[in-house]
Amino acid sequence: MENAIKNTPVRNIDEYIASFPDDVQEILQELRATIRKAAPEAEEKISYAIPTFAFKGNLVHFAAYKKHIGFYPAPSGLEAFKEELSSYKGAKGSVQFPIDKPLPFPLITKIVKFRVIENLNSHSNKD
Repeated sequence: MENAIKNTPVRNIDEYIASFPDDVQEILQELRATIRKAAPEAEEKISYAIPTFAFKGNLVHFAAYKKHIGFYPAPSGLEAFKEELSSYKGAKGSVQFPIDKPLPFPLITKIVKFRVIENLNSHSNKD
């Protein structure tokens, strides 16, 4: 499922979500709210043409596709939860949640919180 606003880069997460059918918008809004709750200080932006949350660097990204929601918590975020994520397809820095099944929001919350701590630690090591 490509962005409905083809050839027009989205400027923010609201525009990104609005470009999908209603049922996908609901999933994306719930995912967005889950990330916001787990990382309330994170800044929302579009990076790599997909929704991104940044806090002391990139935190997580997500994107909707025809059959799945891609979630990109960096390789370290996947490695730390590899057992819990083992039933999902994925790659080095991403995991695919099937669009026709409920997303594992409690697990997503844990991954986002892990990434916040990871970014805080790496940021404080630079000071």
